[in-house]
Amino acid sequence: MANKKKILILGTAYPFRGGLAAYNERLAEEFQQTDEVEIWTFTVQYPEFLYPGKSQFSTDPPPSHLKIKRLINSVNPLNWISTGRKVRKWKPDIIIVKYWLPIMGPSLGTILRLGKTKQTRVISILDNVVPHEKRPGDVPFTKYFLKPVDAFIAMSQSVLNDLRVFEPNKKASLIPHPIYDNYGAIIPKAEARQELKLDPNKRYILFFGFIRQYKGLDLLLQALADERLKKLDIHAIVAGEYFEDAAPYNELLQQLNLGDRVLMHTDFIPNEAVKNYFCAADLVVQPYKSATQSGISQIAYHFEKPMVVTKVGGLLEMVPDGVVGFQATPDPASIAAAIEKYYLENRETDMVTALQQEKKKYSWSRLANEIHNLAES
Repeated sequence: MANKKKILILGTAYPFRGGLAAYNERLAEEFQQTDEVEIWTFTVQYPEFLYPGKSQFSTDPPPSHLKIKRLINSVNPLNWISTGRKVRKWKPDIIIVKYWLPIMGPSLGTILRLGKTKQTRVISILDNVVPHEKRPGDVPFTKYFLKPVDAFIAMSQSVLNDLRVFEPNKKASLIPHPIYDNYGAIIPKAEARQELKLDPNKRYILFFGFIRQYKGLDLLLQALADERLKKLDIHAIVAGEYFEDAAPYNELLQQLNLGDRVLMHTDFIPNEAVKNYFCAADLVVQPYKSATQSGISQIAYHFEKPMVVTKVGGLLEMVPDGVVGFQATPDPASIAAAIEKYYLENRETDMVTALQQEKKKYSWSRLANEIHNLAES
């Protein structure tokens, strides 16, 4: 990079936890190699009553190598004005802001309007334009946010298509979600199973991440009850926190008599433990009912774990069928058939080799370069 840019990332970061924070922090690390970078995160991200999980906050130590300031209150309009003025005073060359929920539209949209100078370019990385769970206000809040943005990065074709309904003419690039390579190195399967106190000889599949209706855990549980998977004695590890009522899932486990074949680890999984879950599993299953893209696929790529995904949204783009995993329709019989096929055809070795090749496409440097290109053009 010929001249060092001042880059401001607005959005979730430590002490908040989860995929959004991991993404922004990893992107900041990439830019730090060439530019001056700060992340301005929230004092209040969601009011507690709107947050369905147990806690919004990380128990990990702070990332000391990053410059993170807590400045944004997502529900206080006076704060949006003062933060916007602080952004303007700092005079960033590029502002990067992820967009994932319309309720963030008013706060982030106001900060961008007040924070931009003539030299500033605003690039938004879109997780979703249209959310999975629809609420009143989605359309006006989204329009309000998109207006001050100069260019966009969509992480899947479906998100790019959704963007074009709102913004047909602004520049936008399609760059898939990069690999999450910040959860530690691959460890042997036997070692990971020992850490989790799992049987070294059983077949384990993994469902990972927040448990929400659209992610289809109910479909996976029904698939496990399928005679084909019973016969193969396949066990599932469910690792992730409930973002909704646990009762329907507990009832399903009882109805389907799955108790001894499903391990429910439903606390938030700290960063240092993520490798144990991925490395212990044979296969990562994403039985989503709807999706745009998924950070879970990108963790699976990092740990070189074959996947079964449903044919929704950007999952199809991420997981070529029969190469690094199998695609299924979002119904229990199809999901069961894909899991059975993986084991009966003994696909682990060739799919791991394919994952090692395929994952080279998903670099953070590619994303950082494209953000610079969009800002300059």
